[in-house]
Amino acid sequence: MIKVAYTNVEDLNWIESYKLLPESRKDKVDRFRFEKDKKLSAGAYILLDSLLKEENITNPTFEIDKYGKAYISNYKDIYFNLSHSGKMVACAISDKEVGVDIEYNDPTIDLDIAKHYFYNSEYESIMKSQNPSDEFFNYWVLKESYMKYTGLGFNLDLDSFEIIIDNEITLKNKKQPKFNLFEIEDYKLATCSEYNVTEIFEYTI
Repeated sequence: MIKVAYTNVEDLNWIESYKLLPESRKDKVDRFRFEKDKKLSAGAYILLDSLLKEENITNPTFEIDKYGKAYISNYKDIYFNLSHSGKMVACAISDKEVGVDIEYNDPTIDLDIAKHYFYNSEYESIMKSQNPSDEFFNYWVLKESYMKYTGLGFNLDLDSFEIIIDNEITLKNKKQPKFNLFEIEDYKLATCSEYNVTEIFEYTI
């Protein structure tokens, strides 16, 4: 089982949304200075809560592992991952490990990031493409979704593994996990999991 959803929080009333949050999430929202970040944090939890309730997951207990990845300690077979960028929040839930990443497709991105931090072949593919900045974000969201899937996050170096974008998207010399890539307006969204994701859902919160 896997379900992936996203929502635009630009018009979210975060003050009203705040009332719906558990104390632990309120503490996190409180640490943000800017309204944009408060909306993203509140919206991420509400989107997650919506997906969990659809699977009859109630009163989840959230914990953080040693690498900083959140998990639900009182439901052993439910995994989730959150991501946000700009005005968008993405959430994936599954019965197996999952990673999701969403990023604004910024045409002004400094491509030297790929030169210095990506696998050499990935950087070459980016520079040879017709739209290098667009291709950069294809790799970026795929790589970060994998890093989140492993639970290591940025403890795993970006150039320690190679993503192959061809007829299908794979890790070099590996058939698992599975990757899926989507475009949402000016955003890229990628998933990394044990499943092939064919559809993502837009929610209004």
